[in-house]
Amino acid sequence: MMHVSLAQFEVARADAAANLARIAELAAEASAAGSDLLCLPEMCTTGFDWAYNRAHLSFAAEDAANVAGFAQQHGIAICGSMLEQTESGNAANCFHYFDARGTVCARYRKLHLFTLFHEERHVEAGHECVCFDSDFGPLGAGICYDLRFPELFRRNTEAGARLHLLPAAFPHPRLEHWRTLVRARAIENQTYFIAINQCGVEGHDRSVGETQYFGHSMVVDPWGEIVAEAGEDACLLQVEIDPSLVSQVRSKLSAWEDRRADLFSF
Repeated sequence: MMHVSLAQFEVARADAAANLARIAELAAEASAAGSDLLCLPEMCTTGFDWAYNRAHLSFAAEDAANVAGFAQQHGIAICGSMLEQTESGNAANCFHYFDARGTVCARYRKLHLFTLFHEERHVEAGHECVCFDSDFGPLGAGICYDLRFPELFRRNTEAGARLHLLPAAFPHPRLEHWRTLVRARAIENQTYFIAINQCGVEGHDRSVGETQYFGHSMVVDPWGEIVAEAGEDACLLQVEIDPSLVSQVRSKLSAWEDRRADLFSF
């Protein structure tokens, strides 16, 4: 069995110190509760103030190192999306996975940038899917808007992922899209899907306005059943999952084996 904590909280906009302090508290709490993995939401170290983020880019690696230190200190794996500086000096929205020893096991840069909020003006998009090995088996990474693009999760499942991790900042009024798509990605790939969302309110520039994140962080099993789902308030959702269920589901319903990979390639 695998014990997971989903940290649904309001990310402090343009305040890395406050967010790191919160993450440290969550790591201690999740570890004390016996969790193997702490999942954080999208851009959990800074939020989406891009003027601040550009000025903060040179500190992004230090922020990630701090989170790695929390993982090592508390003996718990930690994942989430954070600000990262690319090789060309631009900003990236990057998923990080640190194991319980504080080692970086995976980094994945968001492929699909959210044009409705003009993310493409501020962020350098990633160029590759990422499925990686962990102490819990092979895992697949995605970030927020990626949820709408099933090819990414199909590719990661083909690479061996048995569980997908998706930090997000999904806002109203798209709650039902979120709930439907998370379940769909689990059902079509016959894998677990863990989606961790922000909650609270964030103010953007005048072209975007104020955003209300709706929470509803979720864990969905390979049958598409909701194992756990948060409400709209901040919480640390504790969940126990059984990775062997993936094989059990596929043995009872052979949809994964019956796919026509010879006709549909990505």
